Amino acid sequence: MKNVTQIRLAEAVHVDQDRLGALYSQMDADSAEDVVCRAMEELALRMGHCDRQYRAGDLAALHKSSKSLIAIADQIGMTVLAGVARDVATCAKTGDPVALAATIGRLMRTGEGSLSAIWELQDMTI
Repeated sequence: MKNVTQIRLAEAVHVDQDRLGALYSQMDADSAEDVVCRAMEELALRMGHCDRQYRAGDLAALHKSSKSLIAIADQIGMTVLAGVARDVATCAKTGDPVALAATIGRLMRTGEGSLSAIWELQDMTI
């Protein structure tokens, strides 16, 4: 075997700028930025929980953690991340190990990309 192809997985991320803009229009800029920053911190923390729970085989806790990601991601316009978190919750509940492995990997890639995307948006005017 001389030729080995390595597949590099990448996820398209999307931040719903209308939802984020609505958040900023509901409160002053400093308060909205505080909400977004706290949500980003919470998302990063809960993604770490999901990863640890998956590795430990704690599907009940993984289901609960991934469900909590949905609301936070939706709040700040991370619709793709919210959808992937829904998929993880479903797979954790059904216990399909192959689907769960695939979706948890996608959750980590999408989460990292989404956090980077929203971080970059902070430098722009919403």
